[in-house]
Amino acid sequence: MKWSKSLIQTLREDPGDAEIDSHKLMVRAGLMKKVAGGLYTYLPLGMRVLNKVRRIVQEEMDRAGALEIVMPILQPAELWKTSGRWDSMGPGMFRLKDRAAHDYALSPTAEEMVTDVVNGVVSSYRQLPVTVYQIQWKFRDEIRPRFGLMRSKEFLMKDAYSFDTSLEAADKSYMAMFEAYKKVFGRCGLKAYPVEADTGDIGGKFSHEFHVLADSGEDGIAFCDGCGYAANLEKAERRAESRADAPCGAPEVVPTPGAKTIDEVSKFMGVPGSAFVKSLVYVADGKPVMVCVAGDRDVNEVKLRHFLGAKKVELALNDVVLAATGANAGSVGPVSPADSSLRIVCDAGLLGAKGVIVGANKDDHHIKNVDLSRDCRIAAEDYADLVVVRDGDICAKCGRPMRIRRGIEVGHVFKLGTKYTDSFKATFKNSDLKDQVMVMGCYGIGVSRTMQAVIEQSHDANGIIWPASVAPYQVVVENLDPANADVTKVADDIEAGLESAGVDVIVDDRPERPGVKFKDADLIGFPVRVVVGAKGLAGGVVEVKRRRDDKSGTVMVEPGKAVETAVSMLA
Repeated sequence: MKWSKSLIQTLREDPGDAEIDSHKLMVRAGLMKKVAGGLYTYLPLGMRVLNKVRRIVQEEMDRAGALEIVMPILQPAELWKTSGRWDSMGPGMFRLKDRAAHDYALSPTAEEMVTDVVNGVVSSYRQLPVTVYQIQWKFRDEIRPRFGLMRSKEFLMKDAYSFDTSLEAADKSYMAMFEAYKKVFGRCGLKAYPVEADTGDIGGKFSHEFHVLADSGEDGIAFCDGCGYAANLEKAERRAESRADAPCGAPEVVPTPGAKTIDEVSKFMGVPGSAFVKSLVYVADGKPVMVCVAGDRDVNEVKLRHFLGAKKVELALNDVVLAATGANAGSVGPVSPADSSLRIVCDAGLLGAKGVIVGANKDDHHIKNVDLSRDCRIAAEDYADLVVVRDGDICAKCGRPMRIRRGIEVGHVFKLGTKYTDSFKATFKNSDLKDQVMVMGCYGIGVSRTMQAVIEQSHDANGIIWPASVAPYQVVVENLDPANADVTKVADDIEAGLESAGVDVIVDDRPERPGVKFKDADLIGFPVRVVVGAKGLAGGVVEVKRRRDDKSGTVMVEPGKAVETAVSMLA
């Protein structure tokens, strides 16, 4: 391929709306072009990378025994209503009507549709297990599209779904996909870490996310170097020891005029935030509940929802807070709220807390010298791990301190159980000819996101550093004198030799200065560069250079030697 025949546009300046390095580089290197917020056109170089990632995913899915299908992007509302997610998915799902006023969704995921499809095909246990997958475009109406392909409205995703006869059989399907994911990301040149995760809107009983560690990652990951435990912050657990606070005197109400937040009250009273108990009123499935955590900690709403066994948990509106506690938000606490039946749950880190400061359930007042076990009506079973894990928290598995890193999610695997097959009455005849519900799993890889994650993890000040497996072209041959017939012949011979060796190669035949060509090659990130110029040929050599470590050297001008050296540098 000749550069002059390719549609490649590189930019010297970063795009103004790009916030992270990979987003900047994808635009500057001519991989994609923005259409609107969260929408991009993939240019030829970008499509080459996307197709290579896609091919790796496809090969590993096939190798793991999954069968490829393609389902419609446009999905009837009836499928979503059957599962109950037409309403629960909320505004993130694109909805539309056809000319007959029938409701449809643009697929954000496909659990409903695939369950309906498989239910219509599978009838006997002899047809199970089966795993099907598709590589298809998905749509989500992000509130704030950002970071390029990391959080866009339209993205390419591989979604696979397994159907089994039992939970035990489903474990085998889950692990087959888990292992396949490790191979996918390894082949893409990524260091991806599997971490425990919450199942979110997808539902189900258990899941892992695969994360690429990066400072720009949107997700926090808790790591334990002691036992290897790793979990998304939504899921991460920590061990909270009972406090051994000294006994305190009688509670004392103190005025705190105008101070509502922990920071404001802390400043007003001249004590640190850790001396307070932060009390928040939530509504769990329509019923108010007070949640208490240390003043310097944050409530983990995912943990709270699971602990309460609730489908939906959200902060209460102020009129609910006032009715439940007798005060407006900012002055509430666990000592004698107005509603004596209000359930109070506490983070386990408050067990044994004495001498703490809480809201007085009276506007602009707080109470100091509070002993939670003495002064509050809190049941022993209402203490649980309810906070977001932070650096230094103790691992619940082995008791060693954990550390927090940032990660980019590139894959997610779920054990769904019968959440969807129950809804769709997706059954099969077992060996006794009795109807039995299929057990399901689902497995997603963000193909377009993986493409960008490679860049985020592998770049430098000069541009992208592609692994050979997904590079748009593995070798660039720099023809420094395209008007010189001898130079052009050598460049073309090297191109032909590399193509015969199965290497993707592009020849930069532009009439540009060498510095411009070298900068573009580094920016785009071709793994190997072969430089052919009149000066080098006069000495009987060409230069071969590897991008990732700048290893370079000159080789004899014979095309076979240059090809051999370039191929060896791709390893």
